[in-house]
Parts: sequence; structure tokens; C-alpha cells
Amino acid sequence: MVELSLALAATALGVVFLRTSISEGDSAPVAFEVATGVLAAAGLILFRRSRPVALTLVLIPLGILFALPMGATPVALFAVGLHRRPWVAASLVALHSVLVAAIYYIALGATRLYVESVVFLVLLHVSLVAIAMLIRSHRLLVASWAERARQAEEGQRLRVEQARLAERERLAREMHDVLAHRLSLLAVHAGALEVRRDASDGEQHAAGVIRATAHDALEDLRSVIHMLRAPAEDQPQPTLGDVPALVEQSRSAGADVGLTLDGGDGVPETVGRHVYRIVQEALTNARKHAPGAPVSVAISGGAEHGLDVTVHNTITAQGPAMPGAGTGLAGLRERVALVGGRLEHGPTAAGEFHLRAWLPWTQ
Repeated sequence: MVELSLALAATALGVVFLRTSISEGDSAPVAFEVATGVLAAAGLILFRRSRPVALTLVLIPLGILFALPMGATPVALFAVGLHRRPWVAASLVALHSVLVAAIYYIALGATRLYVESVVFLVLLHVSLVAIAMLIRSHRLLVASWAERARQAEEGQRLRVEQARLAERERLAREMHDVLAHRLSLLAVHAGALEVRRDASDGEQHAAGVIRATAHDALEDLRSVIHMLRAPAEDQPQPTLGDVPALVEQSRSAGADVGLTLDGGDGVPETVGRHVYRIVQEALTNARKHAPGAPVSVAISGGAEHGLDVTVHNTITAQGPAMPGAGTGLAGLRERVALVGGRLEHGPTAAGEFHLRAWLPWTQ
């Protein structure tokens, strides 16, 4: 709609130029004027936004040779000033001014009409291009403000998410410490009751069940919320460099684990800790639900594309599966989502369980 309105305005301005040219008796045949005017209007509709420079280079000679396309030349120059860099628009205005001054001097000579015509056209085009440059500068300024606001909002969101993550880690640590202490006491008292000589067989059996249940609950508690617990202040935080040692621990326990580490040099400590926790949870799940199955761990990426963590193991029914709370993967998904990453997992058509996580390379 805008292009059509501008084409009509350019045509109307061209008609004014054409009437002046006809009255002075130096116009081209009307058929040529109409044909070039239609081409100029069509060019404005089709190429004003996408190719304003090429359109202007075509309209400048047409506007000098014919009267009707002269109305489209200012609109094309305005489009150049609006959509291209200032030096491009200034160059085209200078080119047009030089050509108009030269051609009109040849046609009119050093007359008053020559001076008035050249001054009018140059001032018209310079004014329009200057207005277009101002509009373009205003748009760029508004866009820069919008980008700054977006970056500030994104930074605020990340700070809020980091604060939430820190609060979740603090609460998880507190819960783990308190419940671990209570369950440990329960297991100790149950064990003492189990070995009492004056206890009946039923009491000893019940105490043994309580002790075993407390031990299992303690292990489940540690496996579920260990990923969210911040390390103690006197212990170093795990990083990406600790993943090989983690894999070696699983191998020492009899697991068949393969590790491929490609890239990751200079990874931020926070990202490295997330990778460590993901691999740790994946190996724990493999030991629980697929004991004895080979496990493959692959870590790759860099600062430009982020880090990919892939763990897959064969689905097997050999041996009894260890009990679990079933919240480990849900916790991983929350951890990955809080830092802006992605997590996918599940069985594949090849009979494997596949876990893949992507983490952004952020400080």
C-alpha cells in the first residue's frame, strides 16, 4: 500500500514536470513519456526497499532524458537515504547533481532557467535525502535502545534464574543434611536394637528391616538431591576436568564405560560442574537400571556452539535393578533448563537408552 501511494505521488510529480516541459516545447513524444513513467512507477513498487541504489541509478538518466520519470527520482533517492548508509545516498545525490548541471547546461546554456532548474532539483533531492537520513538515524537509535533493553532484561532474567538456582541448592543442602542426620541416627539405633541379646527374634527382625530401610532411604535421598547440593566450602567443586576420574571410578566398580572428550578447553566452571552432574546421574542410572551394560559417554563442543553431552547404554534386563526414586532425570531437566540448555532422553529403536544434553557456554 505504501509503495503504491509513493508511485502515485511520483507519477503526479512527474505529470507536473511533463506539463512544464510540454509548455516549453522540449518534451519527448508522449508515448515515450508514458512508457518511461510506467517503468519508473513499477520500479518504485517492486524495488524501492530491496534495491534502492540500482533503482536510483536507472531513474537518474531516465529523469534527465524524460520528464515523467523525474517524479520518481526524488522518491528513489529518499529510499536510498532511508535504507542505505549516508555515504551511499550522498554519493548518488552528488552524481545526480553533476549530471543535471552538465546536461541542463548543454541544453539550456547559462540562462536563468538553467540556474532555477538546477537549484530546484538539487535542493529538492538534498532535502529529501537529509530527511531520510534523519529518519534512518532515529530508527537506528530506537533499535539500539530496544536492544539494550532486551539485553538488560535478559541479564535480569539470568540473574533471577541464578538466584533461584542458588536458593534451590541451599534448600537442597539443608534438607539433605537434616534428613541424612536423622536417617543415620535411625539406622544406628535400629542396628543397636538388632544386636541386643535380650531382644526377641521378632524385634531383631523388625530392627533389621528398619535399619535396611533407613539405609536405602538415605542412599535414595543422596542420589536424588546430590545434583542440587552445593559442595561444602572445604571441598573443591567438580569441573569438566573431573569427569575422567568419575568415569574411572565406575570402571573400578566393574562397569564398562567409554569416554570421548572432544573440546571443552577453557569451559567455565559453572558449565563444567553441570556437565559433571549430568554424567554422574547418567552413570548412576545406568548402574541402577542396566547393570553390566556398556555405557558410552561423549562430550564435545566449544565457546561458539556450547557443550553437547551424550550418554547411551544398551537396555538390558540382566540382574535385579536397584530401587530409585525416579526423580533423577526430572532434576537434570530442571538443572539444564535453569541455565538455558536442552535435555532429551529415552529409549531408541536400536535398543539403547539415550541421554543428550546441550549447555550454553556462559560464565
